[in-house]
Amino acid sequence: MIGPDTADGADAPATPKAGAPKVRAPKAGAPKVGALLRMRLRSERLPNKALEPIAGRPVFAHILDRLFASRHVRRRRDVVVCITDEPSDDPLPALIEATGATVFRGSGEDLIARISGAVRERSFDVVIQVDGDDVCVDPLYMDLCVQALIDDESVDVAVCEGLPLGIASKALRTSAIRRVASRYIPSPNGTGGMLYFTDAGLCTLATVGPIGAEHVHEGARITLDYPSDLEFFRAVFAELYRPGEVFGVGDIVSLLRRRPELLSINGSLSAEYRSRSAALIESESLRYRDEEGALRTLAVSR
Repeated sequence: MIGPDTADGADAPATPKAGAPKVRAPKAGAPKVGALLRMRLRSERLPNKALEPIAGRPVFAHILDRLFASRHVRRRRDVVVCITDEPSDDPLPALIEATGATVFRGSGEDLIARISGAVRERSFDVVIQVDGDDVCVDPLYMDLCVQALIDDESVDVAVCEGLPLGIASKALRTSAIRRVASRYIPSPNGTGGMLYFTDAGLCTLATVGPIGAEHVHEGARITLDYPSDLEFFRAVFAELYRPGEVFGVGDIVSLLRRRPELLSINGSLSAEYRSRSAALIESESLRYRDEEGALRTLAVSR
């Protein structure tokens, strides 16, 4: 059983926890917003993590709760889970579609091809982009990123800075996705693909920071890559999860300040995670053509 949210309530959003900060609702004529959740079952460090149970429900269902809670995502079918065309992902489509979300299957190694394919036949103007590792990604910051694009039409991409690892999301104009897809040199980019949007100079960038100190924690690691991360999430959900509600980063930070011993479950993994990610990005050799057509390679700082 996936949980309390099923396709029968496909347009009913999840509920942010009482007391969560408010984001103004979309106005008539606002851009059409969708969401892209990239996910796969094949993983060296934690295979099948999207299906691992936390509080009686699989990981992917908790992430979908959070996407459904965005004030800018009006229908559940506007959340597109971007999985691979590899046989290892075959168990996912039926489970995902049972929640009311939709599925797109594409390249396992070329992230840009996968996300550009996902939006090609959909009429989205803006998409929220979330990773399948980020079990507690916060709908508040999804909405603030979307709002940054609504407020300034010159901005292509909005990203979060200063939040704990695993909380942030991005918002991208689909025109920016098309631009990147036309400029990058197709190659494996599963780890570093989003750098084309943020570091290549192809897109105009805006940043969204924490709304207050209660959303900041320097030592928190809130992302799912290793078995110890799964243990951490199970401990957090045991304290904070209530069916039908979505708790936010403020609730997590408050919990970690009350119970700092939880940080020891997975806190030591951050340095290894950063080093490994940088090495993978460097091995991908991310290349693109700039505005003048010159071939460039994205530099990766370790």
